[in-house]
Amino acid sequence: MSDGVEGPRYLVAFGPKRVPHCFTDVLILGGGLAGLRAALAVDPRLSVTVITKEDLRTSSSQWAQGGIAGVVDPEDRFDNHVADTLTAGGGLCHPDVVDAVVREAPARIGELIAWGTQFDQNADGLELGREGGHSHHRIVHALGDATGREVMRAVIERAQQAANLEVWPDTFTIDLVTDAGRCRGALVWNPAHGKTLVWARRTILATGGAGQLYRESTNPPGASGDGMALAWRAGAELRDMEFMQFHPTVLYIAGGARSLITEAVRGAGAHLVDREGRRFMPEFDERAELAPRDVVSRAITVVMQRTRHANVYLDLSHLDPAMVHQKFPGMAELCRTFGLDLARDRIPVRPGAHYMIGGVTVDATGRTRLPGLFAAGEVTSSGLHGANRLASNSLLEGLVYGARAGAAAAAEILAEGPDGERFCAPAIANPRTDEPRGEDALDLADIRNSLRALMWRQVGVERTGLSLREALEAVEGWCRYVLPRQFADPQGWQLQNMLQVARLMIAAAIEREETRGVHHRGDHPMARPEWVAHVAWQRGVPGPLVRPLPLP
Repeated sequence: MSDGVEGPRYLVAFGPKRVPHCFTDVLILGGGLAGLRAALAVDPRLSVTVITKEDLRTSSSQWAQGGIAGVVDPEDRFDNHVADTLTAGGGLCHPDVVDAVVREAPARIGELIAWGTQFDQNADGLELGREGGHSHHRIVHALGDATGREVMRAVIERAQQAANLEVWPDTFTIDLVTDAGRCRGALVWNPAHGKTLVWARRTILATGGAGQLYRESTNPPGASGDGMALAWRAGAELRDMEFMQFHPTVLYIAGGARSLITEAVRGAGAHLVDREGRRFMPEFDERAELAPRDVVSRAITVVMQRTRHANVYLDLSHLDPAMVHQKFPGMAELCRTFGLDLARDRIPVRPGAHYMIGGVTVDATGRTRLPGLFAAGEVTSSGLHGANRLASNSLLEGLVYGARAGAAAAAEILAEGPDGERFCAPAIANPRTDEPRGEDALDLADIRNSLRALMWRQVGVERTGLSLREALEAVEGWCRYVLPRQFADPQGWQLQNMLQVARLMIAAAIEREETRGVHHRGDHPMARPEWVAHVAWQRGVPGPLVRPLPLP
């Protein structure tokens, strides 16, 4: 990567004597499933503060439709779920991580049920769905196609009962605060109080993904990669940033939000057809519509190019209409708003950025390589997903790693004892002292829209060395005049975060000269054995750091 575009360590100048201070044992940045599960795992003797950009009901977890994968059917086996995850992951999963997470899944699903989650049932118990890449029916779901909403309802209610837990809504995290190579908390901002330094004995990052870096995305507006940028500036390691998963079926209607059409629709028997009504997936993969997401997304892209049409279509007209409306009420209602009947009409779809596989490097308990900082959920690279996430393993990862990170952070604090380093407010090394420059006639919305269009066009489902180098040149140009500025509100800070994360994603995609999982290089169409490795990055360290996976 070019020199001079990393930007300053902190986005804004701040003086510890000029801002309010708050103290907590465990600071959790992010109020989705991973963040709240981490909060609930913290020992009740310790105080917990959860910071969320909006409120607890606007996270990406709320948007999850498909469900949670877990072996709860006696005819299924842990080894089957492990094998499916490893196959989808394209050789980059950590087998020990996969095995441990899969074996923990039934207990985490049972825990949600005990907390009041109402999963869909049939006469035999839990109704289990099947999605792309799964060899068995093992997806528990709720309200047909609104699993995330129901799971978050139950978890939020549980969190609200915790006396040691405090939530700060509508609060933007500007930066992690570090001293002597350790994370000490964060600098946050909200409209009512301005900047506040939140000092914490341990900090857990659970800020979600980065789908909003793309023009076409299933993610909510807040999924702008903020947590990855926070970790990068603070000195944590990020890896696998080239792996953005594109969901194959995103509703594509002019004027409509890019809403995900759950994979369970294809699991129930829906076909993908081109503009002439021809089913095409069997020519690309023997699993047809139930192939993994990377395979289906690339097939759709090929067909769109071949037919010179902006989308393909989901066709459910051969299925029982009553079943379709009963299983997918949310999708049926959404389609109705555009004059479409999910059960009878062809539904226009195309791929959209859906899930960030790469992120902050963590170990089995969520520890990052920056002491004092843990992370869980989509913001991380845990070794579970490899080069392509298996459907419905995302909520599972948030549950498992949220619980582990919260418990591990609490255990470290309790091990320090009452005489341990409790609340330290040191002088911050190298705070910014330059004067705020503000927007200075910069059209931030225009830069953001240009970035998202560029990422979709040149760093999308298919990439080439040429398209990536052109994208990097453009992004680094924007970085040079956007990153040095000081902004006064989240619109500017979020754009700076997006630019830093986009730069890392593009640089990683340039480095990996092969096709693997969701990373498809048209100029390097085959996987290469020397790239069974992570591509990692750390601020101030000449990159990339290529880390080969250990042999199984």
